[in-house]
Amino acid sequence: MYSLMPNHFFKNTGPHNINYLLTSINLTNQNFPDEQINDIKDLSSSQNNEITFFHSSKYINLAKFTKASYCLTTENLKSILPKSCKPIISNKVLLHTAQITKIFYPGSVTDNFDNTVEYITNTEHKDKVKFGKNVLIGKNVKIGSNCLIGHNSILEKNVSIGDNCVIGSNVIVRNSLIKNNVHILDGCVIGKKGFGFFPDKNSNFRYPQIGIVMIEDNVEIGCGSTIDRGSLSNTIIGKNTYLDNQIHIAHNVKIGENCIIAGQVGFAGSSTLGNNVMIGGQAGVSGHLKIGNNVQIGGGSGVIKDIPDNTKVMGYPSKDLKKFIRENK
Repeated sequence: MYSLMPNHFFKNTGPHNINYLLTSINLTNQNFPDEQINDIKDLSSSQNNEITFFHSSKYINLAKFTKASYCLTTENLKSILPKSCKPIISNKVLLHTAQITKIFYPGSVTDNFDNTVEYITNTEHKDKVKFGKNVLIGKNVKIGSNCLIGHNSILEKNVSIGDNCVIGSNVIVRNSLIKNNVHILDGCVIGKKGFGFFPDKNSNFRYPQIGIVMIEDNVEIGCGSTIDRGSLSNTIIGKNTYLDNQIHIAHNVKIGENCIIAGQVGFAGSSTLGNNVMIGGQAGVSGHLKIGNNVQIGGGSGVIKDIPDNTKVMGYPSKDLKKFIRENK
């Protein structure tokens, strides 16, 4: 389910010479033999003649087995990489990763409106889709059979929708792969860029978002929800997962199967949820966390640490449910 498919809809300008890349981001204190680099990817999906990044001990197990030829990393972490992966030492790993990503994918930084869209009545979809008024469709859009699209909705470029899907009114979708029997209710925004940037005194440097949103079969997404596409990996919603209204899912979040998430829950980037997770309303999950299978999180909780399988938590910071009840009698 969590297979990574970054760069699915964005044009890669590579290959680029490794020394050209490093010179372009002012990392000139390291010299490597001239070698062409085809792409930049995350630790788990990168291959030979590609570059990746490793900035946190949370990802040691992935770093040990990366197949990348080069890796932006720190002095303290470089020894964890396999011998086949040459470390590029940086004191600003994420910033330098963003700068190299922008070189490969300059079109992924901004999300201006899609000027390729046409009224659905002028496209090939008009005879096989039931649709409301003022529906717009962009280029490279595929729609399966027996689908409904509500009033004023826009399927911007690079969208694939399976069979028996319902898209509500005032919905915007782009850079997304949506499977079968998916319901996206009114007012949702799916596949726009995530909130990734590096603050600077004069101008903020935005992190390119080259991943996509993948929504598996039988998912329902409540009104007014926002799901950001991935940065270097994908944002994924697993099979038979139901999201309530006004939920925000940030870039690279991966939600498992059969999850139930109540209204106004927010997920920071790159956290992973297992299967059969239940989350009460207005809870918040911090970034880069791992939530196990069969976990229950009480409403209004603040999750700032990993949660193991088969655990019930509540409160801020979230703690074992029985302990929370004892402390709040």
